[in-house]
Amino acid sequence: MRLVPRSLAGRLLGIATLTTLAALVFAAFSIGHVLERFVIQGLDQQLDAEVTMLARAVRSDGTLDRARVVDLPVFDTPGQGWGWRIESARGSWTGGDPIDGDVPVAGPDHGLDHRGPEASDLHPGEGIARSGERVHVRQSTINTTAGPAVLTVSGPRQLALAPLRDALVPLLGSLALLGVGLVVATVLQLRFGLRPLRTLRASLADVRAGRAERLPTDQPDELAPLAAELNALIDQNEAGLEHARRHVANLAHGLKTPLAALSLKLAESGGDPDGSLGAIVADIDGRIRHHLGRARAAAPGGGTRVRTLLRPAVDDLVAVLRRVHADTPVAVTIDVASALTIVTDAQDLSEMLGNLLDNAWRHTATAIAINATPVGSSVELRIEDDGPGIPQQELADALARGRRLDERGDGHGFGLPITEELAELNGGSLVLSASRSGGLCAILTLPAGRPESQAYR
Repeated sequence: MRLVPRSLAGRLLGIATLTTLAALVFAAFSIGHVLERFVIQGLDQQLDAEVTMLARAVRSDGTLDRARVVDLPVFDTPGQGWGWRIESARGSWTGGDPIDGDVPVAGPDHGLDHRGPEASDLHPGEGIARSGERVHVRQSTINTTAGPAVLTVSGPRQLALAPLRDALVPLLGSLALLGVGLVVATVLQLRFGLRPLRTLRASLADVRAGRAERLPTDQPDELAPLAAELNALIDQNEAGLEHARRHVANLAHGLKTPLAALSLKLAESGGDPDGSLGAIVADIDGRIRHHLGRARAAAPGGGTRVRTLLRPAVDDLVAVLRRVHADTPVAVTIDVASALTIVTDAQDLSEMLGNLLDNAWRHTATAIAINATPVGSSVELRIEDDGPGIPQQELADALARGRRLDERGDGHGFGLPITEELAELNGGSLVLSASRSGGLCAILTLPAGRPESQAYR
């Protein structure tokens, strides 16, 4: 059997119920004790008055002057528990319904002179009267020439207990109603207090089901940090998924150029007389395009970035693209220093340059200009063509993240967004603008490397 509930509401309700019961029990005992003290105090006042009158009736030699004994009205009724007793070396006297035997009293005895007892020297106690009635006792000791005289006055304890019981019955009923009210209030408090948690759970379910993108930020102070962390996690997962999609797109897009070169090679060498190899290449290309369209996969791991010479990479890609676009004669001008190095993986650099050069080659009219310039700790590579370019208002759309464009058309496909993604992953950037000849100018900025610590790939 599980003693601790699994739900927060059950735990809070259990704790509130136990503490409420403990508080009510403590309140009942405390209030009862206070009421008893007040009731007993009234009885003590009557008994103390009788003690004072008896003390005045005791002579200095320890004898009792009966003529000076004045009983209060309640003390002249025998058998009711009201009585008194005086004991000294000169004798013993009683009145009313006195106590027989010793009486245990609280506190030490203080000897007094014959002037009478003070209130602080009257000691309470409990006993049984001759009639069998339980009585409350007040006792005092006074000094006489014959020795101490002990004055004991008693009153029926029932006189105090009866009103106490009469007061406790409605008191306990009121406490019981208070306890029920507190439990109901606790249930309502838990229901309304935990409502933001239920709302947050529903909002999270909406995000999971796709009905919402993020959790509402208007949360109670205690839940606002949790909502912020959950939103950050949602954004991180979304960014990871988007990055994974782009990674698959990068991979598929990176295979297109080698496949195109392979297809061209097969056609030129006559190595595919029956066309079967070409069909296989076409099937591979179709599968790549299919997965490029879906772009769904796990997030990629980060690769190690190395220093790469820029000029050899540019020369190799220009040579490949001259053969791929052999039907489009283009004059290519390259102004890149042979020792210029960038801190970028060679494959990433090849992918970025391939996308930009292929885009320029497909849209240029007659010429492409490639130049690289060191700018601080970076290298700025500019690729310009003299084609129709992109209207100023559409430049941002060409680099829109996650924009799915048809790569089979002649327009700007997935290449530009992929290049921008790779540039950012390598600590750089890609900016599009109009070239001086009216075409498109792609400015690729990448971190520069140190020639003395090159590690070429």
